[in-house]
Amino acid sequence: MSATPPVRVMIADDHAIVRAGYAHLLARQSRYLVVAEADSAEQAYVQYRRHQPDIAIIDLAMPGAGGLAALQRILQADPRARVLVFSMHASPDFAQAALRAGALGYVTKCSTPDVLLRAIADVWHRSQVLSPDIAQALALARLAGQRRPLDSLTPREFDILCMLIAPASVQQIAVRLHLSIKTVNNLHYQIKAKLGVGSDIELTRLALSWGLDSPLSIDPVYRSDSL
Repeated sequence: MSATPPVRVMIADDHAIVRAGYAHLLARQSRYLVVAEADSAEQAYVQYRRHQPDIAIIDLAMPGAGGLAALQRILQADPRARVLVFSMHASPDFAQAALRAGALGYVTKCSTPDVLLRAIADVWHRSQVLSPDIAQALALARLAGQRRPLDSLTPREFDILCMLIAPASVQQIAVRLHLSIKTVNNLHYQIKAKLGVGSDIELTRLALSWGLDSPLSIDPVYRSDSL
């Protein structure tokens, strides 16, 4: 009787020590094999296409286009991709954006190793999974009947909103997401229209009042001398 092949995993996170920790955790489980690592959104996409892992674990706060954009590119190339987002952000807004973009799960980095391992197993079986803190936050919001304007944003618009409040210019966002300036300007206008604000100052204040902080705020790509 042949042995069951291991579940092949890709880890995308811009911190080498974090990737090493994930890899060590998975190496202790006989059913998982880390076949690829990436430290940026672009590398995540390239490594996924090259290795075709069974599961991709992706952080949102990575250099380049960011984890949400990497997630969308991977799913455009492979609609059957199993993606688990593992993020420092405990805001349900980020979790909802990731799920709308096609992720099967969202786990915060404050979760225990057992929570992460269970989430990976659930994603392997194509079950949607959330870490307990995110699940509780979403449940409380639904219980209160809350529906925020952020829910009307597409994953691409949500990604751009996060970049705008980082802050990043339209030109920098266009470079980061490989879009034309005209496209970013159009999306910028749509975001403000959907959220009912007339300026970037109002947009930033509104986003921060909702507790929405950018996962890209410390990324050096936003310095003017980096372009």
